[in-house]
Amino acid sequence: MSTITGGCHCGAIRYEVEGEAIVHALCHCRDCRLHAGAPVVGWTMYAESAVKVTRGKPKVYRSSEHVRRYFCGNCGTGLFYDNADLMRGLIDVQSATFDDPEAVPPTMQVQVAERLRWMEHAHQLPTFERFPPQPSGET
Repeated sequence: MSTITGGCHCGAIRYEVEGEAIVHALCHCRDCRLHAGAPVVGWTMYAESAVKVTRGKPKVYRSSEHVRRYFCGNCGTGLFYDNADLMRGLIDVQSATFDDPEAVPPTMQVQVAERLRWMEHAHQLPTFERFPPQPSGET
């Protein structure tokens, strides 16, 4: 059985996940984008019993009648998501918060009906190891 550890940006919240992920989906929905401030959010699904917070206590935001989003009240990092109506007994963990975010590769993309159109071509944009060269400032 594998153990994955992770936490928020400031370190106030730490967690452990035991066992194998059910699925790892990249979500394009507007709610996830707004909550994360990102064009897509990776969610790795586990049984609720597999996820244990080992430091701190996440804040909870009820983003709809059945949905709860958990985040660090200090730095704002989004951590977990549950939906008692659709996913009883399951919890999603934001995969980018894993200490090793490459530990569980994504298996699908969901909510693509809400995907930002420019995300379809993001892989075609110029790439840089760090930052693009700075303009010289000469005219």
